[in-house]
Amino acid sequence: MDAALVLPRIDRDACNGCGDCVDVCHVGALVIQELKAVIARVADCDYCTDCEAACPVLAIAEGP
Repeated sequence: MDAALVLPRIDRDACNGCGDCVDVCHVGALVIQELKAVIARVADCDYCTDCEAACPVLAIAEGP
């Protein structure tokens, strides 16, 4: 049985749209849309936690 894919949860209310998470995403899964971070390429996200560590406002955490 495959382990369930864990994706980061982005708190849109907390996100300030700085783009730090986008800059550190090594697979390019994150983008800024409407001034907020979103996972645009879900299939590419391996949730390495780099985005979570880079977020200055703690808007990214382990999902769901």
